Amino acid sequence: MKIYTKTGDHGSSSLIGGKRLPKNHIRFEAYGTIDELNSYIGLLGSQSIEFSIKEDLKKIQNILFTIGSNLASDNPDVSENLPKVSEKDIDYLEKQIDLFEKNLPTMTKFILPGGNSVVGICHVARSICRRAERKIVELMQNESVEDQIPMYINRLSDFLFVLSRKLSKYFKLEEITWEK
Repeated sequence: MKIYTKTGDHGSSSLIGGKRLPKNHIRFEAYGTIDELNSYIGLLGSQSIEFSIKEDLKKIQNILFTIGSNLASDNPDVSENLPKVSEKDIDYLEKQIDLFEKNLPTMTKFILPGGNSVVGICHVARSICRRAERKIVELMQNESVEDQIPMYINRLSDFLFVLSRKLSKYFKLEEITWEK
């Protein structure tokens, strides 16, 4: 199978199931942003961080791939056969957030992105996650989206924020706070 098909040369692409839409359709924007997020999470996972965090990130990448496949289909007959995000997936993120927060100092000020390149990558992933959430909400205004998808993405941005704090602590960095 060749990687190039030439079918998208004039600005349209196919969804899972074969329907063609313009490449700037909100559905492509939504799952394209999920793909971008997945790439940054992969970059974060390739850094010198704890093995358990790398395992969390790999699990998240697989779920993001599931989300991307669901967003890439508007055909209910096709969608019903795709893997789904589950309540367990959302619960896992919440448990990890709670676990990470136990060992972090109480936040008294807003935290600015940065500290080192690893923490910065985590913050970039978090901000892309928020953009993905906005694109998914926009898609939801006119089309059906599985309920767990926006819930997972919302929780993932919280996870990434808390992870950035955990990474700052891991690298013994002082968190950069917003000064009015």
